[in-house]
Amino acid sequence: MVLYELIDYSTLKIIWWVLLGVLLIGFAVTDGFDMGVGALLPFVAETDIERRVVINTIGPTWEGNQVWFILGGGAIFAAWPPLYAISFSGFYLAMFVVLAAMILRPVSFKYRSKRPDPSWRTAWDWALFTGSFVPALVFGVAVGNVLLGVPFKLDSDLRMTYEGSFFGLFSPFTLLCGLLSVSMLVMHGSVWLVMRASGDIAQRARRFGSLAAILGIVLFALGGYLVFSGYVEGFRITSEVDPNMAANPLAKQAVIEGGAWMANYTAYPILWVVPGLGFLGLLGTLVLLQSKMEMLIFVFSKWAVVGIIATVGVTMFPFILPSSVQPEASLTVWDASSTHRTLFNMLVATLIFLPLILVYTAWVYKVLWGKVDEETIERDNHTAY
Repeated sequence: MVLYELIDYSTLKIIWWVLLGVLLIGFAVTDGFDMGVGALLPFVAETDIERRVVINTIGPTWEGNQVWFILGGGAIFAAWPPLYAISFSGFYLAMFVVLAAMILRPVSFKYRSKRPDPSWRTAWDWALFTGSFVPALVFGVAVGNVLLGVPFKLDSDLRMTYEGSFFGLFSPFTLLCGLLSVSMLVMHGSVWLVMRASGDIAQRARRFGSLAAILGIVLFALGGYLVFSGYVEGFRITSEVDPNMAANPLAKQAVIEGGAWMANYTAYPILWVVPGLGFLGLLGTLVLLQSKMEMLIFVFSKWAVVGIIATVGVTMFPFILPSSVQPEASLTVWDASSTHRTLFNMLVATLIFLPLILVYTAWVYKVLWGKVDEETIERDNHTAY
């Protein structure tokens, strides 16, 4: 027996489905509060020094947080090649918009304080807002489109044809998902500011965080109702599937039908814990924002992010990218992965390097932890932002 056969192929597929979720959640939990803070910048800070305080709460760590975004993209590329090829091709313009917006973030961080001119700094503040708000919105819109199904086809040689358009990505349901993403990250960013800032900034952050939490509860509940009621149709496999099969999405049959996305909850009622965690996190954050238990608020805020994102995963399993025009071409955990050997080798590398990343990240936050206030900014003239 060769080494990679120590773990069953189907088990490796499940492990990598879980790991992909972990990486996406890691990105949302870490870089998510960065985007939330950036989106709040023009509203929680009224003076230049207050804006510098806000920016310096995330300034030392935002670059490291974006590593999770790179890790997620790399995992999709290596573990799920068809998913990478189809999603990055079909969502090409949307990805371009996201990348263009995200490029504004480092430029805004680096250039804002190069000149003392108020107009110059205000322009970069709004650039930072755009570079934070737009990705948060588009990521949510993308998730909404995945739930609805993406308009792509595969021919007999597995060559993909995308039949959608950029503006076709924006429908009432996908915009709802986009706004849920924005409200979730704004709430998360507000909690970060409550922990890291003080005074008027923290009080404004509490107010915006409370509003975002309320909006998140409403949108998450409305989205769940639309899925539960069958308004948002789901996908179901109608043929036998071999979990150990090689990558070939066309080796199955699937249909689109109302209520299909609820099948996993019917078969495994324990899964209701996942959306329940999302609601608990949102409600707990809303309540605790009125208290002084700052670290506990952040725990509930993270629970909200984990619960909302994980709900999408457990709802769709085993689908990872359904096709709305050719259901049998939909990509699933079983038929869109890399080879047995590739998944095993990547798992070994992940078990070595992911703990190192986590330890280093924890160390960085420990070293850089503490309140940022106006006195700190005025005293430390070397502050970069």
